[in-house]
Amino acid sequence: MTGKPKRRDLVWLGDSLDRLARFSPPVRQRLGFALYQAQIGQRYESAKKLHGFSETIWQVRADDPSGTYRAVYETQLGKTIYVLHAFQKKATAGIATPKQDVDLIRQRLQIARRLAGNDKGD
Repeated sequence: MTGKPKRRDLVWLGDSLDRLARFSPPVRQRLGFALYQAQIGQRYESAKKLHGFSETIWQVRADDPSGTYRAVYETQLGKTIYVLHAFQKKATAGIATPKQDVDLIRQRLQIARRLAGNDKGD
């Protein structure tokens, strides 16, 4: 038997893939690797739970000279990982995710729930 782990499907919601594609190559590589680790059941070193959701929503961070970037994803809706959002954190102080980004994540989580056949509320 090989040691190759089974990879879960990855579904990009909204413009999350287009946004990630516009990040610098080192940021894309780090966030892409973090998502790959989620696909094989591991957790990236910078993965943290995003609070305020009924499901466990993960965010991963990649720092670059141009700023801090995040990818947000959900892993508990069946066998698929849903990438809900990718964005650059613009604030230079504080750790809170901006409200407009949280609102977008909530909207896309509703879509992920429908796609997974699990349309429960927050």
